[in-house]
Amino acid sequence: MSKIPVISEHIEITPGVCGGKPRIAGHRIRVQDIVIWHEQMGLSPDEIVYHYPSITLADVYAALAYYHDRQDEIRQEIAKGEAFVREAQAQTPSILQEKLKNRNDTKNSIPPR
Repeated sequence: MSKIPVISEHIEITPGVCGGKPRIAGHRIRVQDIVIWHEQMGLSPDEIVYHYPSITLADVYAALAYYHDRQDEIRQEIAKGEAFVREAQAQTPSILQEKLKNRNDTKNSIPPR
């Protein structure tokens, strides 16, 4: 009996593409993206395919199977990404927030007539 390499048909790792992270074969959608959409955002596999019709339901399930085989590794990558975003946000002030603050400061500094 021969084994069919189902996961390798759907998941690939290519140095220099998506930071060398596992992704849907032929796409730039990472396994961790599928995991976030499914677990954190609550999208079903069908909903993920609806929003990203260039991938198949088999791709989504292969990504989830890959994740379940390597949960610690994928969760660490997600946590690193979230930490990077928090750090970047802390170092880069929001232009919108700054404009709103200046607008409120201007409103409060004008004496009423």
